[in-house]
Amino acid sequence: MQQNDTGGGFPVPPALARLAAETAACLRFFTRLPVPRLGPLDDPSALPDFAVIARAMPLAGAVLATGPALLWLVLQLTALPPLASAALVVAALVALTGALHEDGLGDIADGFFGGATRERRLEIMKDSRIGAFAAIALALSLILKVALLAVLPDRFGLAGSALLLVATEALSRGLALWQWAVLPAARPDGLAARFGVPGRGLALRGNLLAGLVLLPLVWVVPLTGLALGLVAAALVAHAAGRLAFAKIGGFTGDVIGAVQQLAALAFLIGVLMLP
Repeated sequence: MQQNDTGGGFPVPPALARLAAETAACLRFFTRLPVPRLGPLDDPSALPDFAVIARAMPLAGAVLATGPALLWLVLQLTALPPLASAALVVAALVALTGALHEDGLGDIADGFFGGATRERRLEIMKDSRIGAFAAIALALSLILKVALLAVLPDRFGLAGSALLLVATEALSRGLALWQWAVLPAARPDGLAARFGVPGRGLALRGNLLAGLVLLPLVWVVPLTGLALGLVAAALVAHAAGRLAFAKIGGFTGDVIGAVQQLAALAFLIGVLMLP
């Protein structure tokens, strides 16, 4: 079998080289991380084609969350209150993405609930100003995420809470990817459609990769809690997709970002709901 070289003298199978290149492309598009060239198949200057690379979104989410997870491990060894540590971790996540997904949540809150027609909703969503619905949605989501993360160490330990953070970011992006694949484009000339739309097969492969990231949680979270979290996240992602279809006729980049945020919250709520 032909193998590719990563440039550092370590040959890797072509499939892994492709997956690494796709993950790097997703990280460059969805985050502020300075991602170097990862092997001969990775072209940092190329425009992303999400009809090909979107399966790597969950892996990109896991990579993105690794830094904040390590920060959280360090903070838990200090005397900082759990809420303060959790707030710093959430701030790190927001900073690394440039608040990309939070912006999507705010935009759909303003658009979906501030406009009376499909055209008006899409117009509001393109407006960079923050309205009352967006402010409320962002405040509630950030407060809720900090509160949920703050109790994870007591329930699942230091390492378990860090694993949960990484898994949450991977799973939520897998569910956002699925909605991207199953919904029509609400704005065919929009950013989320311009760079390619993933098919269902690609989205399924992406969610299988998310499942691999979640696998260690079997030894961390009780199976009933893990199952409840998965069901809650899937239902909330589906409901958000249905709402987007009803309000604007399909997906936009804002919808994808909002699904990621809502699915992450739902997963954590489900995991923590049972004693």
